[in-house]
Amino acid sequence: YNGEWLEVLGCGKLKQHVLGGIPEKYQGWAFGIGLERLAMVLFDIKDIRQFWSKDPRFLSQFKEGEVTKFKPYSKFPPCFKDISFWLPEDAGAYHSHYFHDLVRSIAGDFAENVELTDSFSKNARTSHCYRITYRSMERSVTNEEVDEIQEEVRKGAADTLNVELR
Repeated sequence: YNGEWLEVLGCGKLKQHVLGGIPEKYQGWAFGIGLERLAMVLFDIKDIRQFWSKDPRFLSQFKEGEVTKFKPYSKFPPCFKDISFWLPEDAGAYHSHYFHDLVRSIAGDFAENVELTDSFSKNARTSHCYRITYRSMERSVTNEEVDEIQEEVRKGAADTLNVELR
């Protein structure tokens, strides 16, 4: 599997003490189907230990009756940053996809998720608050480096999306 040995349909001879006192002239064999190994191939999972994980990032990827490829996630902690702004006066000039694209263009793979967490209107204006989850697949990110990225996002939102930062 991917250039490595993958054991399926494993079997082996039982050690005598496992047979619980049965005379030594008798032997036992154990056979396994290896469903986890087959699922590794089917779902493109690299590490068998993930099957025993209770991590919702793993468990939420699988739905009954659906076969989808596993999307790896980082073992490193996230860093959350919020940004709030008033939408442009011309509401048709703004769409949330524009902000998502802006974040991805600046933060790249560090931006794991962009989520609208609050929206309200006041005096005929609408405000949005987004929570951005920053995380690296390779290492822990520092708050200082995420602050630099977040400042670029804030500047980019004001300059290119015509929003008023709060």
